[in-house]
Amino acid sequence: MTTDQVTFTEAELLADHTMAEPLIAGGVRCHGGFDEDGTYVSPRTKFRVPGIEAWQAQHTALFGKEMLDIPLETWPVHMPNVAQARHLIKAGVPEPLIATLTRIGTVEGYGANIRLLEPGDMQRHFQEDIRGTAIDHLGKGLFEAHGRDEAGWEEEAGHKDMWFAARDVAFEGGTAKIDVEAMLARMGFGQPGSGGMDMSRALPDDIDVNLELIANLMIRVLLIEIQAFHTFAWAEEWLADRDLVAGDGEAADLVAYIRADETPHVEYLKTALTEMRDRTWIGTSGKSYAGTDMVGTLWNRGLDQSLGDGRLQTRKAVLGEVEHWCLQRDRGADILAEFHSLATVDAAAA
Repeated sequence: MTTDQVTFTEAELLADHTMAEPLIAGGVRCHGGFDEDGTYVSPRTKFRVPGIEAWQAQHTALFGKEMLDIPLETWPVHMPNVAQARHLIKAGVPEPLIATLTRIGTVEGYGANIRLLEPGDMQRHFQEDIRGTAIDHLGKGLFEAHGRDEAGWEEEAGHKDMWFAARDVAFEGGTAKIDVEAMLARMGFGQPGSGGMDMSRALPDDIDVNLELIANLMIRVLLIEIQAFHTFAWAEEWLADRDLVAGDGEAADLVAYIRADETPHVEYLKTALTEMRDRTWIGTSGKSYAGTDMVGTLWNRGLDQSLGDGRLQTRKAVLGEVEHWCLQRDRGADILAEFHSLATVDAAAA
């Protein structure tokens, strides 16, 4: 479905396609479903996806500039890599993989907080007209759809529970033997400052603080969503191995469905941030600021965090879980040594 329509109601941006069959995972009713041909259809995309395509085409026609983007290769491959994941499972140490899938699902749940942003009248922040743009629809369905995708809505589970379902299917409910709360605490969740972001100002004080907060969180979420495609590829590969984990590939299928759902998130965030980048920002004093400078400043700070401290914290948490569980085994030191020997060059260098 394509359209030249660029203005939508919230109800339209939250609307589903007609599904021939719902998605049931691990006995849980999830969002999305399957069409008559058995193809998975992501939730809330009947108008949202064609809307994003129309906004992108409109922006390119008006401004002659490409969408904001960054190559997936900017980030290293997932750690642990596939070989390390296989090694841990074969060595009888699946807990670090269970921990990783739990961490991913927990982070997905946090992603729903984007729906708490309150853009209000965004036109007051920009000199150029924003009618019929992604910017104008952030608080009119786009943030809400994103939040529902991540955390679920009403009786339908979202990505948080879909990751947990993939974990439980693959390891046949093995989490029952694990203190999940203690595991999350070891990985930094629930501790002061965990999961937070730098709230210090980077833009001129004249820029509305709520606008900076919105743009900053959008950039942070976008960078997380893009690098997550490494995670999808990593998880799908070893979860699809029927000789390695249970479920006959169902867990890998779930990850593929989540990946499909995340694509509209990446695209609407890229679109709205591009629209912000190519417009003139208006400060509270009435002073004008180049959007390229405003978005560029926040983008560079977000990328530095993603490739620097954020990545190091995640790596430390994952390695901590690997060491914690390996060293509880009789041959733990040997298992751990083999794990490190399988590391990618980038991970070993870090």
